[in-house]
Amino acid sequence: MQMCCWSRLSITGRAKEYDDWFLRLGRYDRGEEATRRWFEQVEEVRGALRSLPLDEKNIVELAPGTGLWTEELCDRAAHLTAVDASAEMNALNRERLGERARDVTYIEADLFEWDSAEVFDAVVFCFWMSHIPTSRIVGFLSKVARMLTPGGTVFFLDARKEHTSTAKDHILPDDNEEVMTRRLDDGREFSIIKNFWSATELEDKCQRAGLEVHVHETKDYFQFGIGTRR
Repeated sequence: MQMCCWSRLSITGRAKEYDDWFLRLGRYDRGEEATRRWFEQVEEVRGALRSLPLDEKNIVELAPGTGLWTEELCDRAAHLTAVDASAEMNALNRERLGERARDVTYIEADLFEWDSAEVFDAVVFCFWMSHIPTSRIVGFLSKVARMLTPGGTVFFLDARKEHTSTAKDHILPDDNEEVMTRRLDDGREFSIIKNFWSATELEDKCQRAGLEVHVHETKDYFQFGIGTRR
């Protein structure tokens, strides 16, 4: 097992099966009822994102992955910047957007090291929060605040701690742990950071970073935050 969290190999392998997770295919298929509830709650989150004042705004999406949410943002933004550490993810993102990718500025960079030279009207990141180590989350959120214009919008989305959210052969970490083993379809295993915070904990961390955020939760699967820079 690779013990380095978010190694290059783990990101490359995950890029190839990320959509299987989101679309509930293969090892991620937990049955018809679970799939129905999953996509109902996906639409609840999409509705929340679509309700935000993002039309004709300058938006940055952090860790956009294969573009599942980039599609939503690209159609609304005056300009969209997408920052991901993985060239493989960026390539899949471009492929999903097709001709629309010409309107997106792609940056390949480590989000913990990258700093923006400009500020944005909105910062969006989906399924990234849980991969931030506890020791770095306030620092990361402070960076998010610095990227935003005063009064700018922040939106983040992640998974709740629900065992049917992940693959059948995955075990989620205990409450006092922040590392889990991720197994890929080809059998390789990697240790990754995986944190689950309560809504109250996340709101407090955002407050400390200069963000006013209210965290919402769907019934089973998702947790999302909506707020502004103070």
